[in-house]
Amino acid sequence: MEENNLIYGLELQARALTPQNGESNDVCFFIATNSLKPTNQLHLLQYDEEQGTIQSKIFEHALGEVWKLNSCPHDAHLLASVYNVQKGAQVLTQAALLTLPTNDSRDSNNAEPIKSEYIPWAKIEVLETAELGERVKTVEFHPSQEQTLACVVGNKLAVMQRAEASTRVVAEVSSGTSGTSGTKHLSPFTSGKWSHHHQGHQFLALHDTSIRAYDVRDTQHCAWSIEDAHGQFVRDLDCNPNKQCHLVTGGDDGCLKVWDCRMVKGPVFERSDHSHWVWSVRFNTFHDQLILSSSSDCKVLLTCAGSVSSEAPGTDGGDAIATGGLQERHKVLSDGLLQTFDQHEDSVYCAEWSNVDPWIFASLSYDGRVIISKVPKQYKYQIIM
Repeated sequence: MEENNLIYGLELQARALTPQNGESNDVCFFIATNSLKPTNQLHLLQYDEEQGTIQSKIFEHALGEVWKLNSCPHDAHLLASVYNVQKGAQVLTQAALLTLPTNDSRDSNNAEPIKSEYIPWAKIEVLETAELGERVKTVEFHPSQEQTLACVVGNKLAVMQRAEASTRVVAEVSSGTSGTSGTKHLSPFTSGKWSHHHQGHQFLALHDTSIRAYDVRDTQHCAWSIEDAHGQFVRDLDCNPNKQCHLVTGGDDGCLKVWDCRMVKGPVFERSDHSHWVWSVRFNTFHDQLILSSSSDCKVLLTCAGSVSSEAPGTDGGDAIATGGLQERHKVLSDGLLQTFDQHEDSVYCAEWSNVDPWIFASLSYDGRVIISKVPKQYKYQIIM
């Protein structure tokens, strides 16, 4: 049985969840709704472990239904939203940067009463993506450069410099022609993420069943690739923040795979415990032997890949202590499935670790159910004792 799980319910459907990465003290998550109804919402959830409660702040997301959220690691008040907007008979996917109000800015507005049930935004900046394409997939904040964004739009990967208001396309997958009509058939990117390593110069993009790493300093410079990484679509990836060249992927074949980009012929670790598409995969940033995955089989799985983690015996001690600066080596659990969390009743599109507490994570299913869960104590104590 899951211990001390908390459930938070939304009135609308949802599929976007992200931790508040710039926050260093409180366990906080952003979630946003994905409804065709006029008013979508964004909720900032704060979890209090001692009280066993969830406090929420609710913002209106009037731009449209939200498909993806990312929070800025450099600014706790900034996040990127990818959303649908209807223009005539056409549905476009666009992106915006949303800035939460600080306490000071809210105090200065006390003279003007809020005429809504929602907290107003400090700023909404719609990104200029129309020239890149009609379908934004994700907007990713650079892990170390505050003003740099990567934007995946259709079959293009672009790097944006906010301070200079400049956008540069660094990669584009080619279009083919289909049928006798000769019409162009775009083969778009699925998603992507910055590498934590390689001096911040590489962006990892998902394309169909493959993974491609682009050096953003050049145009069309594919540093390395893993072709046919999954038997079907690759849905998500995550980089191991503590071990160079390691990443995890999840796909429509129901598999979770850990890769070493220096040895691309096959994964160094693989599990197929999900019975449907895997939508989300995440390394624990403190103990990367722990991997979280979520799927449209309505389950969240906690898996151990200790044998290929930075904490495995025989690995460089510098890798093992990269995040916390700890001198001792933690115990490595046996590889395999550790725990199944099955309290969701719909597809689980997101599962995210807290960036503050290594033992807490949140998951979100399409029916709007958010569950705050913990790593079972038996595994926690085995790792830290």
